[in-house]
Amino acid sequence: MKRLFDLILAVVAIFILLLPIMIVAFLVRLTSKGPVLYWSDRVGVHNDIFKMPKFRSMKIDTPAVATHLLKNPTNALTPIGDFLRKSSLDELPQLWCIIEGNMSFVGPRPALFNQDDLIALRTEKGVNELVPGLTGWAQVNGRDELPIPKKVALDIEYLNRRSFEFDLYIIWLTFIKVIRKDGVSH
Repeated sequence: MKRLFDLILAVVAIFILLLPIMIVAFLVRLTSKGPVLYWSDRVGVHNDIFKMPKFRSMKIDTPAVATHLLKNPTNALTPIGDFLRKSSLDELPQLWCIIEGNMSFVGPRPALFNQDDLIALRTEKGVNELVPGLTGWAQVNGRDELPIPKKVALDIEYLNRRSFEFDLYIIWLTFIKVIRKDGVSH
């Protein structure tokens, strides 16, 4: 049921958001050199690596590390990068990953391929058995501001509480957080 819900919701979302997606793509192209999309290697279910797209919010020479590990993340942003991140519009291309089945609407956010500490802790706790999500319980409880042990604790809580109703609740909370721009790092 979760997969069918994800598929239907992703197709509907792409249809509804097609114009904003095209506008954001045009603005990324207009304001900075490089491709419109940034494809990063991410860790999926069973620790399999998949390619996850985002609208590019960072300059093309930015290292592929978690934002909090950059010396000065603000300097790495494109002219519209801060807006894309605060509005979460940079995440829209991930609807494609949901259609492909590499992601779900709700689950733990997919780790970067080189976040060894996060991957190891999730694997130890069984969180790696979940399909990663566009949003998740950790995202609505702190997002980028959470230290890794707290993030994994919330992922474990999601693993134990997961249900269709809980997913709908997380989607609702995500909508509220995005509108308020809560917990977004630059």
